[in-house]
Amino acid sequence: MIAPDLTLTIPDQLGRVHFVGIGGSGMSGIARLFLDQGYTVTGSDAKDSPNVTALRDLGATVFIGHEASNVGDADTLVVTGALWQDNPEYVLANERGLPVLHRAQALAWLIRAHRLVAVAGAHGKTTSTGMIVTGLLGLGQDPSFVNGGVIESLGVNSASGTDDLFVVEADESDGSFLLYHTAVALVTNVDPDHLDHYGSLEAFEAAFVEFSRNATELVVISSDDVGAVRVTGAITAGLSAADAAARVMTFGEHPDSTVRVHSITTTGPVSFSVSWRGQDYNATLRIPGKHNAINAAGAFAVLVGLGFDPAASLDAIAGFGGTQRRFELHGTVGGVSVYDDYAHHPTEVAAALAAARTVVGEGRIIAVHQPHLYSRTRLFAREFAETLESFADQTIVLGIYGAREDPEPGVTGALVSERFRDPSHVAYVPDWQDAADYLASIARDGDFVVTLGCGDVNRIVPQLLASLEKVRG
Repeated sequence: MIAPDLTLTIPDQLGRVHFVGIGGSGMSGIARLFLDQGYTVTGSDAKDSPNVTALRDLGATVFIGHEASNVGDADTLVVTGALWQDNPEYVLANERGLPVLHRAQALAWLIRAHRLVAVAGAHGKTTSTGMIVTGLLGLGQDPSFVNGGVIESLGVNSASGTDDLFVVEADESDGSFLLYHTAVALVTNVDPDHLDHYGSLEAFEAAFVEFSRNATELVVISSDDVGAVRVTGAITAGLSAADAAARVMTFGEHPDSTVRVHSITTTGPVSFSVSWRGQDYNATLRIPGKHNAINAAGAFAVLVGLGFDPAASLDAIAGFGGTQRRFELHGTVGGVSVYDDYAHHPTEVAAALAAARTVVGEGRIIAVHQPHLYSRTRLFAREFAETLESFADQTIVLGIYGAREDPEPGVTGALVSERFRDPSHVAYVPDWQDAADYLASIARDGDFVVTLGCGDVNRIVPQLLASLEKVRG
């Protein structure tokens, strides 16, 4: 794993830019922006993908597979933290003395002259970023943005706009969100995660305190999440009540929230009201889930904090239609619908499955869970089991997607399945075809199947649909 060097001085000119791992959701969005600004962009990735195809169509040269020769005559290398240090392109760049930038450093360089809205938090970043972008566009603005997922209504995860505003999903996983010169910070929550990097809950929360303090204009932060409440206390300590109110806006269901969300109805697409300065504003989203009503309240707080009309802001946010890999429907076979969701933390899994429950009707929910990272599985196996057993009717646990980590002895998906109280509600099936066939054998008319994970679990969806077709088609 390559950790970002937060002290690195970035050159004034980057020249020809080569992205190692260009097909990833974050890397592809940044590469698109460099192409938009006229840079020569090359890159490499382990496999072809729609992101790679889109970048080639825009003029990038992309190689499949990692070889030193891919670097060519590049002047700057951009890498992701998931890269291993023996990657031949990374090794060659260091031998040549080329600047090697973490993707967040490349993005910080791009946005250095803009007014930045940065969205951070353990969960809800991609949806909240998409809501802010959708809201700004609906208000007649033209922001630049980079999101961790493709915004459904736009078909892209990044774009260069003509306005001063730039909206980014800021990644806290490796501390790189501290690189940004943020004007407005949105903190969706501070639920413990990425402790493999931070080492402790205290260090994790301290990073959010620093991120929030770095915001020059405004901090919008959850009033419901206990970690966020502690962060709020730290950043307002010593301020007068007036200064704290000018500096920080809170959002959530708590009665003292600056923007309070209430009257949430979760049957079908979620409906709710927000209270702001003594007035209520109502909305119905195009997507389900109580958590999305709360995400919308955070986005609303950002927009009104920027000075936009509250009623028009909420109406514009309501036009948000979701992002790819967030409760995304891929097909229905024989009355069984197959969805995919990026959830990879117990809190996210609970939110995704709770949203599914509001629209499944009389059907059951079958979760197909791909654990992400050996360390996270070891640390949260019990929490995953409790969440999956509480929110899904049946669960299929796949093998672990290790990403940047080496396997750990004894750490497999079985750590999750073995912690179910009722073993009849779970099956550990590491082989994907076996898992697809097992799913087809237990699925019933009206069931929702939801694949869960931020690895490559979405790639099992065609196998699930094919197995369902054989049995139920």
